[in-house]
Amino acid sequence: MSEHNKKIVHKVLIANRGEIAVRIIRACRDIGFLSVAIYADADLESLHTQMADEAYGLFGNKPSETYLDIDKIITIAKKSGATMVHPGYGFLSERVEFAKAVQDAGLIWIGPNPETIEILGDKVEARKLAIEVGAPLVMGTKEPVKNAKEVVEFAHMHGLPIAIKAAFGGGGRGLKVAWQMDEVEELYHSAVREAAAAFGRGECFLEQFLHNPRHVEAQIIADSLGNIVVVGTRDCSLQRRNQKLIEESPAPFISEQLEQQIIKASIDICAKANYVGVGTVEFLLSQDGKLSFLEVNTRLQVEHPVTEETTGIDLVIEQLRIAQGLPLSIEQMPIPRAHAIEFRINAEDVANGFLPAAGMITRFDAPSGPGVRLDSGVKTGSTIPATFDSLMAKLIIVGKNREQAIARAKRALAEFVIDGVASVLPFHREVLESPDFTTDFKVHTRWIETEFSATLQPAKRQIPHLEPSITHTFIEIDGKRCKLGLPTNLFAGLSTSTKLSLAEPSSTLESNSTFSVESPVSGSLFKWLIDDHQSVNQGEVIAVMEAMKMEVPITAHRSGILTHELKEGEYINAGTKIAEIS
Repeated sequence: MSEHNKKIVHKVLIANRGEIAVRIIRACRDIGFLSVAIYADADLESLHTQMADEAYGLFGNKPSETYLDIDKIITIAKKSGATMVHPGYGFLSERVEFAKAVQDAGLIWIGPNPETIEILGDKVEARKLAIEVGAPLVMGTKEPVKNAKEVVEFAHMHGLPIAIKAAFGGGGRGLKVAWQMDEVEELYHSAVREAAAAFGRGECFLEQFLHNPRHVEAQIIADSLGNIVVVGTRDCSLQRRNQKLIEESPAPFISEQLEQQIIKASIDICAKANYVGVGTVEFLLSQDGKLSFLEVNTRLQVEHPVTEETTGIDLVIEQLRIAQGLPLSIEQMPIPRAHAIEFRINAEDVANGFLPAAGMITRFDAPSGPGVRLDSGVKTGSTIPATFDSLMAKLIIVGKNREQAIARAKRALAEFVIDGVASVLPFHREVLESPDFTTDFKVHTRWIETEFSATLQPAKRQIPHLEPSITHTFIEIDGKRCKLGLPTNLFAGLSTSTKLSLAEPSSTLESNSTFSVESPVSGSLFKWLIDDHQSVNQGEVIAVMEAMKMEVPITAHRSGILTHELKEGEYINAGTKIAEIS
């Protein structure tokens, strides 16, 4: 590449939101590129829209009409003069059609080639590829299953537990683990629904689920010149509902032989798939040391900062370099210079089953000091929308070894204060008091559900705040008709009815009758599982809500006759009455 081409100032459209959009904006600044943000109505005043060089509205609030709308995003990319598109993680980051649409528009796609995404994004095909290169694997179906009957048959043949996994997804979405035979059928249907909602496709395949395994992974980078390097390993075993909460690098308490097996399998799989870009190869590690390939995430991982801090490699800068056709900045796996632990700071009420919590952050006092890094998408005054992921920020702690990192983490978490919405901070503080994590390292992917025993107080019920929204109108500028969007709250004083709606969220007006069933979260009433006017038993699941891209079951608090108060598909605030059991 000529010296002239090296100095091109690219404009990067970031097809994402929250902390990862902020992270990419900062990388663009570091390398001298311009950044373009996009935003849903609820993200009008968010941090990433303020920090980017330019920001464009997506005109909507649902994921399907905003961050998952390929046509809208490509139109904005062209309109803004962007030359590159970075998908971040989640949303469209592993969608083949989006990568192709970006390239077809004449833009540079910051990620693996669409063909590679297609092979590895199809978990069934990825499994076949892993078999071809001799990577370790557990028993599983060769193709996606067609119905619940096939799932039950597989469970009888190979035994429980089994994993029901979205064939075209990742990040724990559309992944259900069946431990009892009587839950297999419903978990299959739930996995299909969740996969279809998150990825647009509901096909699922099956695997034996290793009992209480660790989750370990390898961070890889590969350029278009054929160079592939494993940058480091990570342990991501502390999870709830298959969503990671704490990650660290390098993966602790694994033998050199096991580490080499992980590295070799990762390189072999990526070489076979002609991988170019940044990616992660994930494995499960059984209690008896058996390693099994899980999947390849063809994107930047949420937990990438722990690898950055232990190696000195900026993985987002590497993505920008690779996308331009430049070689990797390193030739071999670096020796770890430190130990890093990342704590995901989600807006969730741990004591209430990690229920997502939407609302306004009234206080966000982050820690600082030696060994502390914070990647945040929020600040005091930010609003957490109910329609998107619950991740607010990531606290990354670095020490010369694991012991120092844990000591610094305790200090940093004690300093961290978040008010206005529930957070997982109390949970993280308790984990650091458990020898299972700090010294014995007995954690596994179901440790939270089976062995975490600390008593945590439920978060105070917050009065829902009206999420930021935009009122659209048209004005004429120099004879040209232009669309204008203004924050709805600007009109709060112009109308008595508007003022009342802002001051009195509907959930505060609902009855507190002992017969009422109230929504535990803000979100959409996805499906009724019990018909109207039918009898229900206490503890029975009567409905499913969808909040922050996760399914939340609603159970009957008493036995009686169920009366629906709302229809499927309606969006409601936490505390809203959805049914009555009389």
